[in-house]
Amino acid sequence: MFRRAAWPTMPRRCSANEPRPTPAARPAWKGARMASPFEGLQPESLWRHFEALTRIPRCSGNEAATAAHLLEFARGRNLAAEKDAAGNVVVRLPASPGKESAPGVVLQGHLDMVGEKDSSSRHDFARDPIPVVRRGEWLGADGTTLGADNGIGLAAALAILEEKNLVHGPIEILATVDEETGLTGAQNLKPGFVRGKILLNLDSEEEGAIYVGCAGGADTLLELPLARQPGKARPYRVHVHGLRGGHSGLDINTGRGNAIRVLAQFLLHLSREARFELCAFEGGNKHNAIPREAFAVIRMGDGARKKAEKLLQTERADLSAMFGRADSGVAIDIAPCEQTPDALKPRAARQFLRLVLALPHGVLAMSQDIPGLVESSTNLAVVRVGEQSALLHESSRSSVMPALRRIQEGIVSLGELSGARVEPKGGYPGWQPNMASAVLARARGVHQRLFGKEPAVKAIHAGLECGIIGEKCGGMDMISFGPQIESPHSPSERVHIESVGRFYQFLKALLQDLAG
Repeated sequence: MFRRAAWPTMPRRCSANEPRPTPAARPAWKGARMASPFEGLQPESLWRHFEALTRIPRCSGNEAATAAHLLEFARGRNLAAEKDAAGNVVVRLPASPGKESAPGVVLQGHLDMVGEKDSSSRHDFARDPIPVVRRGEWLGADGTTLGADNGIGLAAALAILEEKNLVHGPIEILATVDEETGLTGAQNLKPGFVRGKILLNLDSEEEGAIYVGCAGGADTLLELPLARQPGKARPYRVHVHGLRGGHSGLDINTGRGNAIRVLAQFLLHLSREARFELCAFEGGNKHNAIPREAFAVIRMGDGARKKAEKLLQTERADLSAMFGRADSGVAIDIAPCEQTPDALKPRAARQFLRLVLALPHGVLAMSQDIPGLVESSTNLAVVRVGEQSALLHESSRSSVMPALRRIQEGIVSLGELSGARVEPKGGYPGWQPNMASAVLARARGVHQRLFGKEPAVKAIHAGLECGIIGEKCGGMDMISFGPQIESPHSPSERVHIESVGRFYQFLKALLQDLAG
């Protein structure tokens, strides 16, 4: 989440004014007759730690209770642990006897999660435990994000601290804050906070894959001044919903729709058929999530209402043809509403809609080196129309830093042409793949021995913390891996249960192999 003094603060669904204490251990389900979704899951220690994490509110900016939970657990086991000024936590596990000279390994994950929920959900991310549900081979949540990203990785690291028969070298657990909204925890790491020179990032979401590179990213914020006048006609709420959304890096090439653009396109089409006044517009919540929902409030007469209903039929058919199976649930509804702010003046409304539709969204370039890898993309992530201005947030990614700078320059130019005040934000670096990595070679060998096949070696079009940590702590040899997690950053998020067991088995075997 970007922070600035001059701009109005956007609402955050998942923050709290004060850190909340860790809830007392208790079942995450109610009633003696109801089985826990965690019952019988293996490895028991990993799932026990993950269950505890689901009971602690831990959206970005609200990680204090989770950090306290880690520190309390570590000190209860007489392990050295500390928290830095940024809120990052490190826990140090001494080497097994005779393995003190083995290379130090850092197990790295992040404390925070993305808080997204369905519009019908009454979940309060600042207070409520995650409503975990088990559906066959998968674990998910009821109407909210699950927090498997990165709760499973963090739980695996904590479970390692309890392993009695694992032979290992010196291990550090590094748990960072604010990975999901600003990467500020990694960016504020100080030299010496971690000492190991091998980093195993536990924040990937594809079983059987080892990641060795990631995209860098940068945000661009735009503020467009708006003029208003009293509205005259009856107000209506236009609601775009039913889109799948998803991660703005991992899912940007899936052909899914952006609710902000769908809504703006409909309003532009309607403006050609009928007269209406635009009063409100809102879509998106997170810079790293493809917007799933958006709504506008417009004022229009009966004649315009009839034309709008007729246009809806055409629009729905167009959207079905555009998105196909990628977003088959997309819907647009119009319904009367009660209170509404004054309307935008016609020129301001036209200027706003044109800017929204001119801003880029989606894949901009594919990698020339790795087949199927998105090189550059951008996400029109958040739009809010306020009393005097509209705030727009573009989040861009690229594994090629010069390309990222040029994408941002183009967005800045569009904003300035429209009369907006533009604030390009400093980005974060990518992670350049090192195919000659020693830890990669060891990991490939371990995977082959355990599972009888080589892992896929990939780069990811998302912002892992490895790029920043590698820059802050020079000389690190890094890889990233994890279990199978689908639809992170959306209420459809789920983790494949058996893949978690294999992920943990691989982690233990790799740690033992690295100890020599």
